[in-house]
Amino acid sequence: MIRKAVLPVAGFGTRCLPASKAIPKEMITIVDKPVIQYVVSEAVKAGIKEIVLVTHSSKSAIENHFDKHFELETQLEAKGKQALLDELRNIIPDDVNIISVRQPEALGLGHAILCARPVVGDEPFAVLLPDVLIDDDNAPQNDLAGMIAAYEASGKAQIMVETVPHELTYKYGIVALEGDEPVAGQSAPLTGVVEKPKVEEAPSTLAVIGRYLLPGDIFPLLAETRPGAGNEIQLTDAIEALRRESGAEAYRMQGQTYDCGSQLGYLEATLALGRKHPTLGEGFRELVKQYAAEE
Repeated sequence: MIRKAVLPVAGFGTRCLPASKAIPKEMITIVDKPVIQYVVSEAVKAGIKEIVLVTHSSKSAIENHFDKHFELETQLEAKGKQALLDELRNIIPDDVNIISVRQPEALGLGHAILCARPVVGDEPFAVLLPDVLIDDDNAPQNDLAGMIAAYEASGKAQIMVETVPHELTYKYGIVALEGDEPVAGQSAPLTGVVEKPKVEEAPSTLAVIGRYLLPGDIFPLLAETRPGAGNEIQLTDAIEALRRESGAEAYRMQGQTYDCGSQLGYLEATLALGRKHPTLGEGFRELVKQYAAEE
């Protein structure tokens, strides 16, 4: 059973400036929760019990969010605000641990994952990029759980992908497959990833979206990976080496993604999740109608 997930959160979030100047981009709110809480909840729903944050000295707000705030809880209890108190206490279940490790230098995503090696060890683990929020509430199980099941069935690394319009394939890392594209919720053997191909040369319409399931064997490959694009250690380079050694698969997701590394992505996620919020949804939908009518 895969029980550990690595979340690289050390980046400065320049695409979100000026909002991310003084607070981590992962702490920017979508409806009523910071985006990092949605991503951690996704991992927890898939059975993950250890969340490894690869972080930076400027990101202590993320660790504080998942820590107990004794004074605040005491104040809420004294004022009889039980609903708020319960919400704070249920940010993560009691049996889930948050562990932080530092990335001393910004040397790329591959390096960030390598920083988690002392905590993860030789076990298989998930990687969740916090820039990407996944809405898969209508699926029978969340996509990360589906990808874990695919990994346990085949023993091969899994890369989550989603369908994008053919004319937009030039914006993404596009996977090349052995055989036909898998249906949603299934995997297919991977033969490579082409970064931002020309539209006419795209090998498929399936784009990598920031969720990975990797064996512990990735760590020695990352340690040997030389800096690539941007003089950074690229995770995709190590995954390609892993694919050549033992194979890898592309898992086609069922849900919808939102790019929360950009301002428009945050706005889209707020619209999508605000409309179906259990307590705020009705009022939010009325607000959307009101402003749409003014156009």
